[in-house]
Amino acid sequence: MRQRKLMNEINVVPYIDVMLVLLVIFMVTAPMIQTGSVDLPSVGKSSQPPVAPLEVIIKADSSLALRDRARGGAEQVVTRADLPARLREAQTANPQQAVLIAGDRSVKYEVVLGVMDELQRQQVAKIGLLVQPRPAADK
Repeated sequence: MRQRKLMNEINVVPYIDVMLVLLVIFMVTAPMIQTGSVDLPSVGKSSQPPVAPLEVIIKADSSLALRDRARGGAEQVVTRADLPARLREAQTANPQQAVLIAGDRSVKYEVVLGVMDELQRQQVAKIGLLVQPRPAADK
C-alpha cells in the first residue's frame, strides 16, 4: 500500500470569491456616498497689517525716551509724568498698539517694573519687554 502525500498548496478559490463580493458591494455603494462641502468664510476687505509697536526706552541714567517705528523711528525724550499722555497721543489711531519696554543692561530692574506698573495703571492694553538675543560666542 502506498502512503499518501500531504498537499502543501493553498486553495485560493474561496478568497477570490470573497474579494469579488466585496468589489461588487463597493461598486454599488460608491455612487450613493455624498461628498461633503465646506462653507469657507469670506471677508469684504483684506485685514490691515500689524502696526509696529511703540518702544519706551529706559537709558542707563534712568531717563526715558519714546520711539514710534511706524512714524519714522526717531527717539523723543519724555519725562515719567509726561509718558502716559504721549502714549495715549501715539495710540489714538490704534488703541490696541503694543508697547515694548527696552531697558538698558545697567538699569535696575526696579526702574523697569516702575515704568511697567505706570503703563498698567494707565490701562495700556499690550505691554512687553524688548530683549536682545545673546551672540553665539557667549553661549
